[in-house]
Amino acid sequence: MIFAAGLGTRLRPITDTIPKALVPIAGRPILEHVIKKLKAAGFNEIIINVHHFGQQIIDFIQANNNFGITIHISDERDMLLDTGGGIKRAIKSFPSNEPILIHNVDILSDIDLNKLYRFHIESGNDATLMVSQRETSRYLVFDNRNRLNGWININTGETKPEGFKYNPDINNKYAFSGVHVVSKSIFNFMENKWTGKFPIMDFYLNECNTAIIGACFKSEIKLIDIGKPNNLEKAEEFISSLSSNDNYNLY
Repeated sequence: MIFAAGLGTRLRPITDTIPKALVPIAGRPILEHVIKKLKAAGFNEIIINVHHFGQQIIDFIQANNNFGITIHISDERDMLLDTGGGIKRAIKSFPSNEPILIHNVDILSDIDLNKLYRFHIESGNDATLMVSQRETSRYLVFDNRNRLNGWININTGETKPEGFKYNPDINNKYAFSGVHVVSKSIFNFMENKWTGKFPIMDFYLNECNTAIIGACFKSEIKLIDIGKPNNLEKAEEFISSLSSNDNYNLY
């Protein structure tokens, strides 16, 4: 699943006329880069949620013949459901019980998506979050089994969920990549309590004591968040650097 429904407020005024997913990088929309990365990793069925200028995304996909794979649209034009609500609605479009890899549309990285997917299957997790030691101010916190315990903003000291206390002696803090995998078992924890619009990270943090939410850790990830305006100029160079790496192909 590709999250493409966001308003793209950080990219205004560009996103006053087009959705964030269609902002061009290296001559092609962000969405195309992500679709082709997923396709190259062996994924042949994708669902994309839409809201802001959603018809433009639908028209773009149709104009490219679905990029030779099966693409479903989860239409949120009536109401933006945030990441958690978006996943819950979209899950109905997946006919099988296989795990679902979820990818933010504004993230480009050197993550091996196929390896991440296999790791999740072998782990037995309900959800697996791709994380690294990338420097940031906000971290996900895991125990020594790499199970999610909480979240911390190291600048303010704020923590989540309520009552969680970060202990550097027993906790590891990692940066989230915007890529994760969920098994359908995760919806057992979501079915009744979580409805309508809600962020998936709030769900993870509030359910991590019962659901098995684990980390797939890579010490360093080459990653760029295109949702940040100052990264737009860096993105083309970033794509070139990944494509020229002998050990990694973007597509």
